[in-house]
Amino acid sequence: MANLVYKRVSTDQQSTARQNLVLDEAGIEDAIVFEEDPGTSSCLHPRQPLKFRELLIYARRGDTVHISEIFRLVRGTGHILDVLDVLHREQVALRIHDGALSAMDLTARHPRTGELCPP
Repeated sequence: MANLVYKRVSTDQQSTARQNLVLDEAGIEDAIVFEEDPGTSSCLHPRQPLKFRELLIYARRGDTVHISEIFRLVRGTGHILDVLDVLHREQVALRIHDGALSAMDLTARHPRTGELCPP
């Protein structure tokens, strides 16, 4: 099972420094990083980030997607459900390491076994 890290900034004036700090502190082992190009990220439709699509193609059942904060992955509340639905269908876990929703398990895991539940 792979640890997939996703990073995104909105403009080319921003950096991933804070995301790097949060994710480094999380101690994610053997991370495979998918990072949006800062020059194009703000131009993309919220549902079309290129590197996130690559991440989904790469992801396998049981993998975990790690993000620093929820807004690095989604831009609005309606989009949250869409992304969670895709991850659930693919049986990929999501771990948010800071901010809103970071204390919740947003993946459908069985309460006793910890295994991802089928979609």
